[in-house]
Amino acid sequence: MTQLPLAARFAANPPRSICIVRLSAIGDTCHVVPLIRTLQHAWPECRISWIIGRVEAKLMSLLPEIELLTVDKRKFGSEFLRLRKELAPRHFDLMLQIHVSFRSSLLGALVNAPVKLGFDRPRARDFQWLFTNYRIAARQREHVLDSFWGFTDALGLKERRLEWNVPLPADAVAYAARVIADQQPTLLISPCSSHTMRNWRPAYFAEVADHAARRWGMRVILCGGPTAVERDMGDRVLAVASTTLIDQIGKDTLPQMLALLARASLLLTPDSGPAHMATMVDTPVIGLYAPTNPARSGPYKSLRWCVSRFDEAARKFRGRDPAELPWWVKIEQRPGAMDLIKPQDVIERLDQFMQLDRSAGY
Repeated sequence: MTQLPLAARFAANPPRSICIVRLSAIGDTCHVVPLIRTLQHAWPECRISWIIGRVEAKLMSLLPEIELLTVDKRKFGSEFLRLRKELAPRHFDLMLQIHVSFRSSLLGALVNAPVKLGFDRPRARDFQWLFTNYRIAARQREHVLDSFWGFTDALGLKERRLEWNVPLPADAVAYAARVIADQQPTLLISPCSSHTMRNWRPAYFAEVADHAARRWGMRVILCGGPTAVERDMGDRVLAVASTTLIDQIGKDTLPQMLALLARASLLLTPDSGPAHMATMVDTPVIGLYAPTNPARSGPYKSLRWCVSRFDEAARKFRGRDPAELPWWVKIEQRPGAMDLIKPQDVIERLDQFMQLDRSAGY
């Protein structure tokens, strides 16, 4: 592995083109945007391309200055061949391999770049270390977003830009204004994660929704994607809620969902993509975490509002102290972890939020 200092190399000759490799998931791609903003601030003339999953690109297409090279992960073989042909004549000054998966590393191998920067050896799982020739400094137990700062540090960029600045399309803004048409405080509930073991009980969501409406006069909106799992969860919440909820599940695009989050007062969700989309538009999040650790993957600016039972889940389902588990471990093998979170835990957090003087932010 080459050991030349990248900071000195790029201080003398800033890169003119960068290719970032990060396929998924939606939440993790949201974490990439501050990295991009930092690169753009340091090197405003640099062209940035991004190898990204097809679904995630529907959201990140809101960054018009970034070239998205999309990959349909369901058809990886044919997509690999297509991208190989597309990238063969192209050259980049720098590649950032910020996705630790074998498929991502294979795609990164298609990128023609003299500098391929990846994670340090302990974090370069799935043989990522075989596909890079530079590594960032080793660090332990970082939030996913913080781990990306290791790349800017390796490049000698001292100023970190914790900002998203995502432009919202006019049609998305209009959609959100129709759903949230006034200043009534609004609670969005996105009840589903990509993994069913992270989902909370429908009756628990309904209990919190009823409290938000009765105690705080909040408008409560159910939101989410068009999948059968999300539709079923929404129907179950609607069936047991005492208050009237607005059902927007499956009715919007990802940009429209982002605009809706931007108009809301607060989001309630398990570990999910919308938690990080909300962070992009400065909407606070009450995140529900038990199978996963919010210190690693929670909504970056709302960790104080998360309800976490990860430590208890580690002891109950793994029989170990959480500090003894690898940082990336998820406790999703058996149901029951989310039951460690009770409605009253969330109601208390909601009440604390609504009582807060938010003149200085959240």
